[in-house]
Amino acid sequence: MSRRDPLVRVHHMLDHAREAVEMVRHRTRAHLDTDRMLNLALVRLMEVVGEAAAQIPEDFRAHYPEVPWRDVADLRNWLIHGYDAVDFDILWAIIQGDLPPLIQHLETIIEHEAYSRSAFVRVWGIKLRHRIPAGGA
Repeated sequence: MSRRDPLVRVHHMLDHAREAVEMVRHRTRAHLDTDRMLNLALVRLMEVVGEAAAQIPEDFRAHYPEVPWRDVADLRNWLIHGYDAVDFDILWAIIQGDLPPLIQHLETIIEHEAYSRSAFVRVWGIKLRHRIPAGGA
């Protein structure tokens, strides 16, 4: 997969979202106020999730409307441009409430794309990769 492949960006989103969720496991919201490394790490992880979402082309996004692509990208903008006023209550709520379903959606996309990309069609004795439309062959 090349860097321009949208699936690379989906993997980046998934990896960083999973890491953020794992970082807050067994922690409370109060830890964001007392653990500077934790809040810096979470902000950075979420910036990457948002930037990766922003880099995914609209035609790819259209295949997966259940993902709030624009909201995820906007989160990155909020974190970057509002760096001096990050509301950790909102950040905590996003990581606790919004990331787990996002992770599930991203996992589904990766599974679907892996299946679609592995389907081959034989045409004139030459194997060609064929993207199967969502919902079947």
